[in-house]
Amino acid sequence: MPDWSYRTLFRPLLHRLSPRTARTFTLRSMAAVSRMPAGTFLIKTLGHMEPSSILESQIGSVRVTTPVGLGGAVDPGGIAHNALAQLGFGFLEIGPVEAAKGTDEPSIRMDHDRETIDYPNGPETIGLEEAVDQLRRRKHDRPVFVTIATDASDSSQAAAQHLAARMAQLSQAGAAGFSIECLSSRQLRTAHEALPFISRITLAVLEMENQSERKPLLLYIPADYPDDSLQELLANLDGSVWSGVVIRQPAGSGETGHALGPAGKEAGIAKVRLVRELAPAGFIIQIAAGIHEPQDALDAIRAGADHVLLNSGFVYAGPGLPKRVNDAILYERVQRTPEPEPPSFWKHWGWMCLLGTGMIVGGITAWLIALSTVLLPYDEAFLGTTRHSLHEANTRLLHFMSHDRITLAGTMISIGILYYQLAKHGLRHGIHWARMTLLTSCVIGFPSFFLYLGYGFFDPLHAAAAAVLLPMFLLSMRNNPDRPSRDPVNLRNDRTWRMAVWGQLCFVLLGVSLAVGGIVIAGVGVSHVFVPTDLAYLDAKTAQLESINPKLIPLIAHDRAGFGGALLSDAAALLTISLWGIQQGAKWLWKTLLFGGAPGFAAGISVHFRIGYTDFIHLLPAYAALFLYIAGLILLYPYLMNRPKAA
Repeated sequence: MPDWSYRTLFRPLLHRLSPRTARTFTLRSMAAVSRMPAGTFLIKTLGHMEPSSILESQIGSVRVTTPVGLGGAVDPGGIAHNALAQLGFGFLEIGPVEAAKGTDEPSIRMDHDRETIDYPNGPETIGLEEAVDQLRRRKHDRPVFVTIATDASDSSQAAAQHLAARMAQLSQAGAAGFSIECLSSRQLRTAHEALPFISRITLAVLEMENQSERKPLLLYIPADYPDDSLQELLANLDGSVWSGVVIRQPAGSGETGHALGPAGKEAGIAKVRLVRELAPAGFIIQIAAGIHEPQDALDAIRAGADHVLLNSGFVYAGPGLPKRVNDAILYERVQRTPEPEPPSFWKHWGWMCLLGTGMIVGGITAWLIALSTVLLPYDEAFLGTTRHSLHEANTRLLHFMSHDRITLAGTMISIGILYYQLAKHGLRHGIHWARMTLLTSCVIGFPSFFLYLGYGFFDPLHAAAAAVLLPMFLLSMRNNPDRPSRDPVNLRNDRTWRMAVWGQLCFVLLGVSLAVGGIVIAGVGVSHVFVPTDLAYLDAKTAQLESINPKLIPLIAHDRAGFGGALLSDAAALLTISLWGIQQGAKWLWKTLLFGGAPGFAAGISVHFRIGYTDFIHLLPAYAALFLYIAGLILLYPYLMNRPKAA
């Protein structure tokens, strides 16, 4: 459920349900997908979050791949963690955990205008057994931290020992570390009240834990906790046990209980600054307050936070938020490193430019031939007859074959433009998604050159083209390590970004539609060859066409199968660009989509009108695809053609 489907289709529907129903449905659906064969691979593919090693950090002894964590409020019981772990999170939270879960489910309210989730009766908790069960059943490799809620009304040493015992049980089940939630209680609002209780927890942990196996321990601090009490508390916190703190939303921000939303950001960041001033070097600071867009995360990290946790922001902004935050943090860090020398044209990317140029030249040549002679000498040799004889047998036959070959030519030109642009602006700079786009498209495209062999027709021109272009593809994939992008990234959930999400949806649908069309056309080409509207245009039956020349249908099948394979290859490139490559300010990408799609649509639609094959049903898929193409370009224009504002 990436942003282009969540914000456009699913979120409006989910907001019509009760908050608990919507959350339960979403989490269980994602969990169900993750349990399917290749389900987690599908989720990872749609989001395509490949963390850079530059983003790695530590929480105590625990390595995390990105500084973005999933807060416990999103999925307290970890129901969908196997799915959510694929979206770019470096770690995840479950909890708060209590000794036993209450029998009553706390109510949840949502204020969509303020992007707030309100818990009138306090945060939702889970029981110890449920937490242990979820930890043991997890199948992802992200560390899971457990938030433990303590009963401040019982501040005895026995209560602290019970808490330590729960930590030991959860640790054995696979918990990577713990966050203790106790300071929200009115009874512990001052350091004088809180320090004795925290000291008992510290002592209990020291008594029960093996020093070599000690897990990171963090203290949850409400953003509205008194500064003087916080200063005294930090001064007396045992650094050998406590690894850091988590700054959370102010406890009293809801109507009567606790609310999560952007309103907690400023207080949270202010508290981060204070803790960073007071805490020793290496002290971990996390913030779980008001992170709703990448700019919020950057503000928190600049104030001194090591990690950010997403709660309400993940619900309102969408599942693409962790990737967007990671990209923003990565961009800031990359700017501090020297820019490497660009690789030479011949190292790898230039070969793909040549491949793209070859496809463009080949497409133009094929278009010119299809507009003139239609058939090449080896086509006539295969048939054992001339084009004039075919025209005399059926006056529309050459027009029909021309229409197949011109649509193929337009698709080849489109592919060539996409390849050239992806090589120059992506492969040249080591952009991972660009390399994967080219790899996917070429792996589909090259085998499709030989679909015609099933009918016994060997096309020497296609074979020669494949023999020349294949080495270029292989050379372009060599010695090409991934490098982080140095282009500015989107930081705001503004109107431009929201429009772009709709534009991305248009191009994803277009890519899927063209892929289905390519599969259908290739399938028809190697089986029935004709659809009913084809035969209606030709005013002939298949048997009549066979009687004209027994090799005629294999030749037409070769054209159709080749076009279907090329269209599928084109669709694969367009789809992967739409899924992974939409980045604010990428002017080259908007121009690539414009000029890359234009030849295909111009060829596919104009040739039908030129030869009089204008059946509405036959052209309806092309009209629908053209609508998605134009709408997508319009919606993406402000986003791709304007660089993001500096943070």
